[in-house]
Amino acid sequence: MLSTDFVPGAPNWLDLGTPDVDRTVAFYSEVLGWTYQSAGPDGGGYGFFVLDGKTVGGVGPLTEEGAASAWSVYFHTADADATAKAVEQAGGRVRVAPVDVFTFGRMAHFTDPAGADFSVWQPIGTGGFETTGVPGALCWTELYTTDAASARAFYGAVFSWEFQDSPLSPEVTYVVVAPAGGGRQESHGGIMQLPQENLDAGSTPEWHPYFAVDDCDAAAARAGEAGATVIIAAADIEGVGRLPMLLDPAGAPFALLEPAP
Repeated sequence: MLSTDFVPGAPNWLDLGTPDVDRTVAFYSEVLGWTYQSAGPDGGGYGFFVLDGKTVGGVGPLTEEGAASAWSVYFHTADADATAKAVEQAGGRVRVAPVDVFTFGRMAHFTDPAGADFSVWQPIGTGGFETTGVPGALCWTELYTTDAASARAFYGAVFSWEFQDSPLSPEVTYVVVAPAGGGRQESHGGIMQLPQENLDAGSTPEWHPYFAVDDCDAAAARAGEAGATVIIAAADIEGVGRLPMLLDPAGAPFALLEPAP
C-alpha cells in the first residue's frame, strides 16, 4: 500500500495541470475537502492541495504546448538523471529533462513507449506528499495502456518494479505493481490493458490516481454536482471496494475508492 516511507520506484508526489486553477481548486475542495496553499510569487501560479494540514498534491496552470488537463504521478528516484537515461534506453521519451525545483528536489517528465506520461521526483529538501491512504488522500495509482506486456517490461527496466498477475476474468489480467523487494503488501498501483471498447471510445494510455473516501456514492454525487463527468458508474469490486471513475470539470481523469473492510 502507499505510504510516505518513500522507497525508489514508489509514488511520492502528484500534481494536476489545469487551464483554470481557481475552478479546479473549488472542485476538489468540494469533493475531497482540500484547501489550497499558494507556492508564492516565484511559483508561477503553482500551489498545493492540503488535507488536515498535510500536503496531498499540487496544482498549477498547464505549461506544455497542446497539453490537456491531467494528473501527473511522480515516482521516487535517488537520481533523476540516471532515471532519464534508463527511460531512453528502455524506449521511452524525455519530455522535460531533469531540472532543480528551488531547493526542494529535482524532477523530470517522461512518456512511456505506449504514450502514457509520468514523472519522477528526486527529493532534496522535500520528500513528497505528507499523507496517503486516508480519506481525501491518494491511495492507489493505475496505468491504462494499449500494451500491458510492454509496459511491464518498460517500468521493470526503469524502476525495477515487481509484478503480480491478478486475473479479473478469463480474458483480463490485472497486473499489481510494487517497488523492488516490496511484495504484494507494499503494492502501490496496477497496470490494465485497455479493452477494445475503451479504445473505440477514444481512450488513450494514461496514469491516473485513486483518492480514498469514506462514502463513495456521496463523494461521487458531490463530484457530479460540482461539474464532474462519470466515466464508469460506482460499482463494487470484490476484495477492493467500491469505486467510480470520473473526469473533473477540466477533463482530468481520476477515481474514488471506498476501500473494502
